[in-house]
Amino acid sequence: MARSSSYQPVPLPDYEDVSPDISAERARGFFETMAKRHSVRQFDTKEVDEAVIRHAIATAGRAPSGANHQPWHFVAIRDHDMKARIREAAEKEEREFYAGGGGDEWIAALEPIGTGPTKTHLTDAPWLIIVFAQRYGLNDDGTRYKHYYVPESVGISTGVLVTALHMAGLACLIHTPNPMKFLNGLCGRPAHEKPVMIIPVGYPDANAVIPKAATIKKPLDEILTVL
Repeated sequence: MARSSSYQPVPLPDYEDVSPDISAERARGFFETMAKRHSVRQFDTKEVDEAVIRHAIATAGRAPSGANHQPWHFVAIRDHDMKARIREAAEKEEREFYAGGGGDEWIAALEPIGTGPTKTHLTDAPWLIIVFAQRYGLNDDGTRYKHYYVPESVGISTGVLVTALHMAGLACLIHTPNPMKFLNGLCGRPAHEKPVMIIPVGYPDANAVIPKAATIKKPLDEILTVL
């Protein structure tokens, strides 16, 4: 992407001015829609159209970012052999984690979620989306330029992606084996990109379950202060 070197203001495009009543109605409606979002570990193997994945990632690419540098890259994978290789590598890291590498406190915190080292979702889900954070950018001549607020920017973009997938009627899961350096080689991504998560995407299995603990959300008065 070409970077502009000077400030060039343009009129605000696409803004939709709505009444306070419509604004409140939309806010309530969107909350009700997103309150139905759940992380899923059991996926149906039926296919998801690539166009849906492309549109969801394009939506994620519209997220705000530090200096508008957009320090992210997404790799969408539906090839079964590739998914199997990722699962094999991820489960190797997970076995070490659950064998004690993660520490007692972290492993205990995961007990109510019911997770373990076996990750069938990595091969059952029709798509895996790998999210990479770019530590720095590269000019056309190969020189580097600094990215700003990379974790924050990639986090916002990922949140938009999860929302877009939910709005498309799909389920997903944020999966973070640690470490994840194996993903650079498997996905052919350069060393200055850091893999930050694997997102299995698809339709939930007819017998999908979620942990009861995941239904417990902090009430609004615990997460909001109005001054």
